[in-house]
Amino acid sequence: MTETAAATGGAHHSLRRGAATIAYHHTPAARRAHDGGEHDGGALPGILFLGGFMSDMTGGKATALEAWAVGQGLAFTRFDYQGHGASSGRFADGTIGLWADDAVEVLDRVTSGPQILVGSSMGGWMMLLTALRRPERVAGLVGIAPAPDFTEDLMWDLFDPAIRRAITDDGVWLRPSEYGPDPQPITHALIEDGRNHLLLRGPIPFTGPTRLLHGQRDPDVPWQVSLSLAAALTGDDVRVTLVKDGDHRLSRPQDLALLCRTVGDLVRDLAGASSLSTEV
Repeated sequence: MTETAAATGGAHHSLRRGAATIAYHHTPAARRAHDGGEHDGGALPGILFLGGFMSDMTGGKATALEAWAVGQGLAFTRFDYQGHGASSGRFADGTIGLWADDAVEVLDRVTSGPQILVGSSMGGWMMLLTALRRPERVAGLVGIAPAPDFTEDLMWDLFDPAIRRAITDDGVWLRPSEYGPDPQPITHALIEDGRNHLLLRGPIPFTGPTRLLHGQRDPDVPWQVSLSLAAALTGDDVRVTLVKDGDHRLSRPQDLALLCRTVGDLVRDLAGASSLSTEV
């Protein structure tokens, strides 16, 4: 593992995965005092944040949750998939399987002990795939507009025939993005590989506590996806919170406060840390 200066200031670390370099930022657990009492951050689950499609680890949700977690003495990790942010590789070469492997690699090599996986949009798919591969390491899940199976259900199934032909014949279609000036390259490999990782076609055998947050004005991932995911998970401790005026990002101050409260409540439920604050 190496340390380099991050483009946004401060420092990030990187680990090698074959020829690839995965950038990450990790803050270990620390002992903190709250309201006259203490808890040992090392005895509490850590938090691993998994970002979305064409997002990076410097986004508002990741950094806001990190600031809250560090203030509570909790271990916190955020990272960039290959082709994202400060990691190596081209986005157009990425697939669901490749990015899921990145997530497992970070879980295995950067974090220790039980972790709460927090997945935003595509990161919600990544957290599920990671939990299924490492159930002994995952204490709970928090999804923010989770988008499992999006390459099939929200891309391929909704694309018109001309777009499907472009993807099949040319190998890629450049989709205009509402979230930045650069178009999103939707590749044939992304679609095909996504079919190897579909989850909502049957039960999802994860029984840990799961919390799902979803805006009802989300134009990208319908809020009903969270209901489908809740139904597919085999565990009973699953709660869905719908934000009536929330969009896909859920990055407004009130949304970030909801996220921190949700993660804080889950940490407290898992570890009985009565002194843990849920205030942002």
